[in-house]
Amino acid sequence: MKSDWSQNGQREFDLITFGEIMLRLSPPRHDRITDSDTFQKRAGGAELNVASGVALLGLRTAIISRLPQNKLGVYIKNRIRYTGVSDDFLIYDNSPEARLGLYYYEMGAAPRKPTIVYDRKEASITRIKLEEIPQEVYGSARMFHVSGISLALCENMRNVAIEMIRRFKAAGAMISFDVNYRANLWTEEQARETIETILPLVDVLFVSEETSRRMFQKTGDLKDILKSYTKEYGVKIVAATQRTVISPREHNFTSLVYSAAEDDFYTEAPYNNIDVIDRIGSGDAYVAGVLFGLLKYGDAKIAMQFGNATSSTKSTVPGDLPSSDLTEIERIIKEHSANGPVSEMDR
Repeated sequence: MKSDWSQNGQREFDLITFGEIMLRLSPPRHDRITDSDTFQKRAGGAELNVASGVALLGLRTAIISRLPQNKLGVYIKNRIRYTGVSDDFLIYDNSPEARLGLYYYEMGAAPRKPTIVYDRKEASITRIKLEEIPQEVYGSARMFHVSGISLALCENMRNVAIEMIRRFKAAGAMISFDVNYRANLWTEEQARETIETILPLVDVLFVSEETSRRMFQKTGDLKDILKSYTKEYGVKIVAATQRTVISPREHNFTSLVYSAAEDDFYTEAPYNNIDVIDRIGSGDAYVAGVLFGLLKYGDAKIAMQFGNATSSTKSTVPGDLPSSDLTEIERIIKEHSANGPVSEMDR
């Protein structure tokens, strides 16, 4: 059912995100970090992945972040522009301590799991200040998105992110939040105490069933859990992905979305036997698809379909960032819903 999500006034940006942008270094496919002498560099980061996915589908997005004023910062800026995301709100750090966070990613092959090693401590983003962010940004977006990673990185980022949520909300923007819990950044108790303070401000919530049961101590079936966030905190849309990992190279994927306005749940048959080239960023691609569906069509069912298609498709390409445009995703959605045979090749 269509709502007024897609009719939220004329603003410069449909979506603005805030978060850390990192440099990913990966050995050649299936090589080990401990053995490889060469690494391929890519840009990534949860909130950039989301902004990129929405931009590729055709909406106007921007990201607020802080980068070192050096060659690595230029590389990241160029990648941001390449995906169609505005760099208007990037802040540059020219201090002697300026640095870009890194992470190393090693692909898995059953029974060996993928491996990630982080090197992000005291990156330039962790010293961002509210006064560095232009005041006009808060009134320029229909929606603001942030993830739990930005709240977990350090106390300063947590304080800045929470105040930004308040300011965007006060300026009339919808708030999207992905819990995106990372146990290596903070404890479940710390995360729950912090996130519960912002949930009353959140319009669209992305949270896994496992996180709901462990961190928020929810009980009942998944439908009961998703509905509880709308009753307790006033969240309007709640989404949970449902992934079955058969092996590092083969996944099945679908999701469940609840809309409080319609008091209805939306799901579909899973995308089965996904040929996983690179899982990193597929959760962010799901968020991007759902937000695009809400912002463009104001429809929770369409949002669910876009989320499932963008996530499944992202898994088939290397790197953190998505690469699918609207034409490709619409074709994939159509083929997934088809009852008869579909073309073997896109030509």
